[in-house]
Amino acid sequence: MEIREFFHATKVVSGAGSVAKTGEEVLGLGGKKALIITDGFLASSPIYEKVTKSLEASSVEYVTYKEVRPNPRTTDCDFTCEMAKKEKVDVIIGLGGGSSMDQAKATAALVTNGGKCVDWDYTDLPEYMLPVICVPTTAGTGSEVTFVAVITDEEKKYKMGIMDAIKLRPSVAIADPELLLTLPPSLTASTGVDALTHAIEAYTCKVSQPLTDAWALHAIELISANLVEAVENGNNLEARTNMINGSLMAGAAFINSNVGAVHAISETIGAWFDTPHGVGNSIFLPYVMKYNIPANPKRFAEVAKRMGIDGTGMTTEELAYAGVEKVKELNEKVKIPKLKDLDYIKEENFRAIAERSAENVLSDDNAREIDADAYLELIYEAYNDK
Repeated sequence: MEIREFFHATKVVSGAGSVAKTGEEVLGLGGKKALIITDGFLASSPIYEKVTKSLEASSVEYVTYKEVRPNPRTTDCDFTCEMAKKEKVDVIIGLGGGSSMDQAKATAALVTNGGKCVDWDYTDLPEYMLPVICVPTTAGTGSEVTFVAVITDEEKKYKMGIMDAIKLRPSVAIADPELLLTLPPSLTASTGVDALTHAIEAYTCKVSQPLTDAWALHAIELISANLVEAVENGNNLEARTNMINGSLMAGAAFINSNVGAVHAISETIGAWFDTPHGVGNSIFLPYVMKYNIPANPKRFAEVAKRMGIDGTGMTTEELAYAGVEKVKELNEKVKIPKLKDLDYIKEENFRAIAERSAENVLSDDNAREIDADAYLELIYEAYNDK
């Protein structure tokens, strides 16, 4: 058996209303002034007010960057690094989805390590990043507990990663389900299937391990059982609680295991066409699952069980393929778009997408060996909705 490592050193503060502890957590990290990294919509929302009210109650000064974009760019991170240094902040708060949290982590790493964002692509960090508090407002990326920041290199049209298991871990994750109550159905859906993708790929990829299996399998159960309710009845606090916990568990699982071909395709179209990461993962998840089943049908059968399928009378393979249909059914219920709906991605791009996906290092740990021709076939299956 190969030697595996498992890292989890982020303090998790969870439960309804836990965002009120943000100021206390800044003080606990020795902080006096914070940079909040978020987007324009959230910056004008009651969620932002909850964070700033908490900071003010603890006499923590703060400044805010409100320009986070989906799939943040390397130049964005360079800018917020300079802002953090100019304002002499000692804590970074990432408020939002994965884009805000990843930009917060990248910014914190640049402040202490210097250089430009592009200099640190999968390169060990000499210094610990500035303390980071992640406050997720979606149940999707799990970025609040991962030690990677995925950033788009605009020049190369490539998603680079700053990654360090010791020096790039968020200090605190505040998982408050109340912050998700107003998340629109479409975002609840795509981020939710994104989290499900993390859990399924973490459990089925080549480098899974017992510890990641436990986190991933429970995440599959929580997300599968609560996603539709969270989409259709967004003010259901129990469903939102289960979703944010499932997303966090999936994040802890995949960052210590890995993801595979679903993410390789999604990262490719995200960097090239700015497709939201959760949408890309949601579209391709069932097709990659179907492709991967021959490599390990028992694992995919277990995924199906955790999604609530009664496998009585089914063979292992039949149960595994029933899991694929379950994911397709889930996508339909929560109205995930089809690949054809992304009309900016043309058929003439498919070969290049396949080749770039095959070059992505994530392909190495996919459950089944995969090359550009196999990726191309998967893309056409998704395009033709087979």
